[in-house]
Amino acid sequence: DAMELTSPEFRNGDRLPKKYTGEGVNVSPPLHWQGVPEATRQFAIVCTDQDGPGGMHWVHWLLYNVPAGCRTLPEGLIWSDNLDDSNGIRQGKNSWDVGKTIGYRGPLPHSGTGVHRYLFSLYALDMQLNLSEGLEKNSLLSAIEGHVLERADLIGTYER
Repeated sequence: DAMELTSPEFRNGDRLPKKYTGEGVNVSPPLHWQGVPEATRQFAIVCTDQDGPGGMHWVHWLLYNVPAGCRTLPEGLIWSDNLDDSNGIRQGKNSWDVGKTIGYRGPLPHSGTGVHRYLFSLYALDMQLNLSEGLEKNSLLSAIEGHVLERADLIGTYER
């Protein structure tokens, strides 16, 4: 079976509940996955707005160094800077340049720009990368290049 990424809070293609957006509590949604390739050593998750301004894929969340045994992420992931309790999981930079620039920031598309698609991509990796906190999306994608066993996608939509 192919790897599958799901959330108990929204189905693929459905509207994201408000609490996961910038108009709500702005917490990350819970995620679950299954059908993981046997050779998986680590996971990474990237969430981008596929309909960002000027065709830009606005980054909402980068999560990496996720242990191979992990199959679920709880709602509202927040870690302190030292991340002692996170099994080595790290978060990268989102596309904002002020406020909370590392970790999850939910959808807050400009009013009148229509429905935006938020793509959550789970990458199963064939090695442990031990990447540092605060990477940019391109650095993360470069680091995992050649190590992706499989990718699973989940889309939530939002419109203001």
